[in-house]
Amino acid sequence: MKSFFTFLVMASMAATLGVLIAGMIGMARGVSGQASQKLMRYRVLLQGLSLVLFAILMMLWK
Repeated sequence: MKSFFTFLVMASMAATLGVLIAGMIGMARGVSGQASQKLMRYRVLLQGLSLVLFAILMMLWK
């Protein structure tokens, strides 16, 4: 069970990083503000998911 949550935490962190990089590339290219806002919302959502999964993992590790 711990390894499953470890994988989920790593996957959500990687997804967060991917969305962050996509947003930075979009800003550098001058993508519309609406698209940037959408990426920002996804990033915040993924960060929250990562934190929740990490908290669950720490409770399981105890």
